[in-house]
Amino acid sequence: MKLLLTSGGITNPSLHQALVDLLGKPVDEASALCVPTAAYAFPEGAAIAWRVISGSAKTPLCGLGWKSLGVLELTALPSIDEQNWLPAVESADALLVGGGDVLYLCDWMRRSGLADRLPSLLERTVYVGVSSGSMVLTPTPRKVFTTYFLTYGGLHPHADDGRVLGLVDFSLLVHMDGANPENSPANLESVAATISLPTYAIDDETAIKVAGDSVEVVSEGRWKLFTP
Repeated sequence: MKLLLTSGGITNPSLHQALVDLLGKPVDEASALCVPTAAYAFPEGAAIAWRVISGSAKTPLCGLGWKSLGVLELTALPSIDEQNWLPAVESADALLVGGGDVLYLCDWMRRSGLADRLPSLLERTVYVGVSSGSMVLTPTPRKVFTTYFLTYGGLHPHADDGRVLGLVDFSLLVHMDGANPENSPANLESVAATISLPTYAIDDETAIKVAGDSVEVVSEGRWKLFTP
């Protein structure tokens, strides 16, 4: 797998270099697909999704100078023949998965069929996540998000004791030191204490870089690792 799991996007030169390292070429020589779906669960979701797609969001992702850029809208995929969207996904150098409601995103990844495709896709495609777009790949229990964080999506059952996608073997908490009190280091430490996995808490200047079996913290900010 090739993953760059960020909190706030590609916010500094170290994260940009990590992205280039995973791509194996400059960003302006690479193609990408943007997945804005997680944003729609928020009250201002349509505007947030547009800012992500247009490259004007505060979380730099689509505006990095990609050679080509498309939009992969997960809510549309169940009504489309797979042959009309899968080739574009398979040929992209990167999937750019924006933030929003992690459980809403998880449910649509599963409903769309993308979740089933990710293990094979990520052997050759770089996955770049922002916030919930990063956390959705972890094996974090779903109840963590409904208990400790604001969630807006209507699809996920709040009593669900399952986990999100679980493609990595660690948990991830984002926006440490952010303006929202739920992202304070003290609260994130309390949340991590409920998770029976190593848990990284990262700020918006930090990312977790995964290349095969290698897991590396890339940071120009602050982060903590909590062990169960």
